[in-house]
Amino acid sequence: MGVREQRRGVQSLWVALHLSVMLSCVERISAQIKYAIPEEAKVGTIVGNVARDLGLDISSLEERRFRIVSGTEDAQFEVNHNSGVLYVQKNIDREELCESVSPCLMNLKMVAENPMEVHYVGVEIIDVNDKSPSFQEEEKLLEIYESILPGRRFQLPTASDPDVGVNTVRVYRLNHNEYFSIQIRERGEDKIPFLVLQKSLDREKHDEHKLILTAVDGGNPPRSGTLNVTVTVLDSNDNHPVFSQEVYSVTIPENVATDTSVIKVKATDVDDGSNADIEYIFGGELHPKIYNMFSLDKVTGEIRVKGKIDFETVDVYKLDVHATDKGQPPMSTDCRVVIKVLDENDNQPEIDVTSLSNMVSEDSKPGTVVSLISVTDKDAGLNGKVICSLSENIPFELKPSFQDNMYSLVLKNRLDRESVSNYDITITATDCGQPPLSTFKSLSIEVSDVNDNIPIFLHNPIELYLVENNVPGNTIFSVTASDKDLNENAALTYHIVREEGTQVKMAAFLNINPDNGHISALKSFDFETLKKFNFQVVATDSGTPSLSSNVTVNVFILDQNDNAPVILYPVSSNGSAEGVEEIPRNVNAGHLVTKVRAYDADIGYNGWLLFSLQEVTDHTLFGLDRYTGQIRTLRSFTETDEAEHKLVILVKDNGNVSLSATATVIVKVVEPKEAFAASDVKSAAKDEEGYDVTFYLMITLGSVSALFLISIIVLIAMQCSKSTDYTSKYLQETNYDGTLCHSIQYRSGDKRYMLVGPRMSIGSTIVPGSHANTLMLPDRRRASEEVRPCFEDILAYLQEFTESN
Repeated sequence: MGVREQRRGVQSLWVALHLSVMLSCVERISAQIKYAIPEEAKVGTIVGNVARDLGLDISSLEERRFRIVSGTEDAQFEVNHNSGVLYVQKNIDREELCESVSPCLMNLKMVAENPMEVHYVGVEIIDVNDKSPSFQEEEKLLEIYESILPGRRFQLPTASDPDVGVNTVRVYRLNHNEYFSIQIRERGEDKIPFLVLQKSLDREKHDEHKLILTAVDGGNPPRSGTLNVTVTVLDSNDNHPVFSQEVYSVTIPENVATDTSVIKVKATDVDDGSNADIEYIFGGELHPKIYNMFSLDKVTGEIRVKGKIDFETVDVYKLDVHATDKGQPPMSTDCRVVIKVLDENDNQPEIDVTSLSNMVSEDSKPGTVVSLISVTDKDAGLNGKVICSLSENIPFELKPSFQDNMYSLVLKNRLDRESVSNYDITITATDCGQPPLSTFKSLSIEVSDVNDNIPIFLHNPIELYLVENNVPGNTIFSVTASDKDLNENAALTYHIVREEGTQVKMAAFLNINPDNGHISALKSFDFETLKKFNFQVVATDSGTPSLSSNVTVNVFILDQNDNAPVILYPVSSNGSAEGVEEIPRNVNAGHLVTKVRAYDADIGYNGWLLFSLQEVTDHTLFGLDRYTGQIRTLRSFTETDEAEHKLVILVKDNGNVSLSATATVIVKVVEPKEAFAASDVKSAAKDEEGYDVTFYLMITLGSVSALFLISIIVLIAMQCSKSTDYTSKYLQETNYDGTLCHSIQYRSGDKRYMLVGPRMSIGSTIVPGSHANTLMLPDRRRASEEVRPCFEDILAYLQEFTESN
């Protein structure tokens, strides 16, 4: 017991010394670090300080999420996020991880973010002599004829040791006896023990021999395993079969069809009869899986494929074939069959995406790393060499890394989310085998929005036609802008520009909802006072920094029928629409009695006036022109006709809801002499009034002249400041000819009078000798010509007034 504990202490000291030596060996190759650590190291054992050996800033490791992203499936190792120390997380069993592969190398991929860095760390697991050699059977039975001559060899089972290198089986020993010795033959890397007969057997003396075969490995201290060998001494067959070759070697492709013939072994026996009949069997020391992969014809020695051959699982099969004759006792021999598997391109490449960022800002610069791509292929040689490519017409590209089959997905061109908001990228990995195999992997990358688009109005300027007399406070219009950005970058607010100036003063009477752009008027507009104005609306997004644009809104006020006709003649001294006309009794039919004159401040149909007789004493005596307002006799007077007639005239416009006014005309029929005398009296009275009329006419003429000059100046300024197509943008009054004033002439007896005042019915001009109230279409005359009708009427009146006086 003391000796065993002492050996364990020496072994632990050796492991610790070996560990310290291995940990001191750190190798940098192309930015890759390699460590070494013995198996069975305790959990928590430090492998090395990766961050320090890589030259990383230890203080930023946690912030950069320094971690292991790939390596052993069971996470044998872990790295400390604060110190960068790589340590053992789980008990390491080299035989479980690598089996018989030497050296046993674990490749770890480590990633640090911001910026993205990938480092490769290799950890070699150093074998420790922790496994003892063992035999598949506890006891081996041998039957040997006593006729066997000394020197004959008998193959014994080989011991297996999961350890590698010097720690595997190095020597076999046989317990001391006088009949048998041990002989070791090397077949490649394997050592095969043979039992050699040293002395002729005598069954009558010893019919059975108990031997112990010990397999010893090369570890320090060495470990061993034993096999009990029982030799039964028989009598008879003294020649054993002989194979034509000690070792058979053959090559087959992987994925070969089942029942395909691999090789045929051949053994011969110089004996005769049943002692020369040979039967072939697989050696009992083979791995159980081999029996599922191959079959052996016991008569012909032909080996055929039984299972699926996969190069990636096993690339070399080693079979032991025994040839046994049918003698009594039977004799046997063995050979080794080595079957090498050729790789076929039967594995597609595998694509692994590490640290994928599925959101890229549209203002990212070309060269920005989006993700890391690693590609693997289980095949070997050219079958395992992979070429990667991306789908076409995308602003991304693959840049190869210093390590094979490693790529970076980087931004190649500028992004525009408004043009393309999502990219579906297809990565194609194709190997170089024949025929080549490919794998596809799709990545979806979203483009995040940046506030790089200003709000846009569909029309600029906007024309708004608003009917006058609108209700204050009600919505009159709505403006809407659009922004191609997203979220807050596209959230718009509206406001009206309020600055000093004649045009924008009206903006003070407007209010806008900042959220939806609904515009309401705080006052009621009057077409007769204001016909048009404009203002500006600004749309601003909520991005940082915010962007804005404006639109000009041209408001055109539309006329409503809100003005009743105004009677200009007749007008009595007390201001009522009533007049008295005297006519001789001897006038003929068609005689002009008088003319009713009126005007309407509205335009178009709203200002188109029609005249009608609402009340008349004799319908057969007087007639009224509905368009001009002229009252004429329909026939000559008779002796029976009344001397006084009352006519009530209704003046009505053509609006949807008509407005009207009435005038009363008293027609007195007098004898011709009385009419002449009355005219003389009136002339005398009028002579006195002529001076007053002349004085008032001179004042009126001077006022109109001044108004004419002012109008010319204003119209010239307006024409200079407005575009030539202004009239096309403004809904003109339907029948408005642009006159600034109207002259109205009428006769009372032998006197002619003229009134000068504001424009009468919309679109009509009263001209002497014509149908004064007839609707006339506008001729779009220039502003400098629009006041001419006033002066023509005034000059005509002055000429007549001079002639009459």
